[in-house]
Amino acid sequence: MTRVAVFVDTQNVYYTAREAYGKHVDYRRLWAQVTGGREVLTARCYAIDKGDARQREFQAILRSIGFDVRLKPFIQRADGSAKGDWDVGITLDAIEFAGQADVIVLVSGDGDFDLLAQRIRDVYGKCVEVYGVPQLTAASLMQAATRFIPIEGALLIK
Repeated sequence: MTRVAVFVDTQNVYYTAREAYGKHVDYRRLWAQVTGGREVLTARCYAIDKGDARQREFQAILRSIGFDVRLKPFIQRADGSAKGDWDVGITLDAIEFAGQADVIVLVSGDGDFDLLAQRIRDVYGKCVEVYGVPQLTAASLMQAATRFIPIEGALLIK
């Protein structure tokens, strides 16, 4: 059985799906698609925790589906800007599982992950599937992936 490790950049996917379609990702269908017929080594969603009730409900839904939800606190800077980035955490975790998994799934459109995808392919010889909103996914990430799967249609909540 194919072993898969799944890493979801939750903030990126939320904002790109909302901007492109005015909709949300259907995480149950996403789970079914990325894990179907595969042994799941890990499936992690990375998010920023603002501590509000709706977010907690969403996080509980992700956990009930099977995702391990990783949270970082939302940081509001004195100048009004905000910080909340999981790029390094996702990268470290993906590299950790690259030796064990047959397929690494990255759910993000962030071009910063192009180097990660290319490294996993070159160094570990693994398949890298990238799921992203096509019009808002970096071309460099799509090119670095073994396979790009668009988040559209059935992967969206209607």
